[in-house]
Amino acid sequence: MTTIYDARLLLVDDNADLLRLLCEQLQDAGYRHIRTAQSCSAARACFAAEQPELMILDINLPDGDGFSLFRALRAKADVPALFLSARDADADRLFGLGLGADDYLTKPFLMQELLLRVQHILQRAYRAELSRTKRDALRLGGRSVDLNDALVTLPDGSTLALTATELALLRKLAENRGHIVTYDALCTAVWGADYYGYENSLNVHIRHLREKLEEQPSRPQHLLTVRSIGYKLAKEETA
Repeated sequence: MTTIYDARLLLVDDNADLLRLLCEQLQDAGYRHIRTAQSCSAARACFAAEQPELMILDINLPDGDGFSLFRALRAKADVPALFLSARDADADRLFGLGLGADDYLTKPFLMQELLLRVQHILQRAYRAELSRTKRDALRLGGRSVDLNDALVTLPDGSTLALTATELALLRKLAENRGHIVTYDALCTAVWGADYYGYENSLNVHIRHLREKLEEQPSRPQHLLTVRSIGYKLAKEETA
């Protein structure tokens, strides 16, 4: 991407009218490369023809569900994703985030809110892309983290990919290593100043980040909780 507006977007929803509206609004906002699909099979074909840089996925689709589709596509490439669904139960939202999605927005929604969330996800991805010329790594016990490639290398040499949201959180914590980063500061770093309502999502992403960084996630040694205040990345030598 030269700018976030060069990003390739894939929109998946079985509602043709909604897809048309989303395309119009995203194009009016400046996004130039948008593809749409109304089924899982069509989405897979679009993904194979041209890998997107952001996916916006409905959950209820005629030939499957968005959760399964997300898992299948993310197995091919670590593409940021936003779920857009009428299913507003907390369990569905947390399940989607738990799969590794970057965001979850329920229908009906404010179009401006959707545009802001798309912008925030792509800005994080764009910043990560710009930083690739600068090697940036962390050592966390027997694990090392490449913040440019968003990869955690385990002691056995295998790797785990970080989502865009996990990467943004870890960068903020690494910038303040050894010091407390408040809940507000973390939310702002990831979702911007209008982060209201994301506090519970933060806890979900921190839990999944610990699963990748810690040998025993339930007894963290590196990503520490400072009760009622925020989180802290424990001091350790930088690789």
